[in-house]
Amino acid sequence: MQLILREDVDNLGKKGDKVVVASGYARNFLLPKKLAMEINDSNLRQIEKEKKVIVAKLHKEKEEAEALAAQLSSVRLTFKRKVHGDELYGSVSSGDVSDALEQKGYAIEKRKIVLDEPLKILGEFEVSVKVHPEVTGSIKVTVEKEEE
Repeated sequence: MQLILREDVDNLGKKGDKVVVASGYARNFLLPKKLAMEINDSNLRQIEKEKKVIVAKLHKEKEEAEALAAQLSSVRLTFKRKVHGDELYGSVSSGDVSDALEQKGYAIEKRKIVLDEPLKILGEFEVSVKVHPEVTGSIKVTVEKEEE
């Protein structure tokens, strides 16, 4: 059965794609959940209109993400931690960075902060922030010795 996808479906295709699936899969899953619709002229026109709206929305989101990334490039975060030698007793994790950014007025989820592993030594680090699938910003993070 030939269908047009109305939403992205894992292992099948993206919104607007024309796909061929088993009639049972279409009848029992895709059509009832409104993930796809049958191919006809009116449905094709409707999908084309929806695609134009989505492309405009994605373009706007990308521009906003680029503006946010530019703002983030000027952000500097400082963390004071107890140390033994050059090593921290704890660490600075993506959750700590997210909380500090939130205090500065940037609502960024910790899963969007790219740290291969928590920061466990003193120094200055460049931390990447994935603000959009195509846009990555960066912030400066400094880990200093806590004065006792």
